[in-house]
Amino acid sequence: MEQLENLMNKYPENELMIKEQIMRRGVTDENVISAFRATPREFFVHGLSKQIIYFDSPQSIGYGQTISQPYMVALMTEQLRLTGKEKVLEIGTGSGYQTAVLARLAKQVYTVERISELSLRARQNLDRLGITNVSFAVADGSLGLPEFAPYDRIIVTCAMPENKLSVSPLLEQIADNGFILAPVGSEFFQILTRVRKIRRRIEKEQISSCVFVQMIGKYGW
Repeated sequence: MEQLENLMNKYPENELMIKEQIMRRGVTDENVISAFRATPREFFVHGLSKQIIYFDSPQSIGYGQTISQPYMVALMTEQLRLTGKEKVLEIGTGSGYQTAVLARLAKQVYTVERISELSLRARQNLDRLGITNVSFAVADGSLGLPEFAPYDRIIVTCAMPENKLSVSPLLEQIADNGFILAPVGSEFFQILTRVRKIRRRIEKEQISSCVFVQMIGKYGW
């Protein structure tokens, strides 16, 4: 409890973000909220004022990529339904914000980023926070990371094309009873979707509308 109070006092902008942008919109999982308190957003966005860093919107992290809106990161995290025992694959490391939150809630995280400079930056950001249960890879994220499959969860932080979902290699990398959580749709509009493969059938559960940067790669754009 004392450690929690120290974090809340040390990073007041982070605490205000959690209350106004996350909890107020219906994210109630206490483990998710605690993970956000332990992961100040300012560690992952550099060169901007704190007011902008904690603003209710995505922010540029260079190379045409963004760090997602705080609420969307929280919503996706809660929708993963993590218990602390899972092996998770993240497609799209970015600066490591979502990665760090996942690492506090899962047993092991594997994360793939196609831009080597961002992958290195994310590794440095997580090192500063003392997070050690993350493995980094620089590769075409649309191919997944088959060498460490199967995964209990796969989270995709870039837009997956609807017309390529059925042939995505990610479907073959999910463990029994696992699922993919991804923005699925067109280049300019997507639906956050939970995807399961049951035998030869794909089941999709739509959660929320969203807009993400495009997945670039063999099974992206």
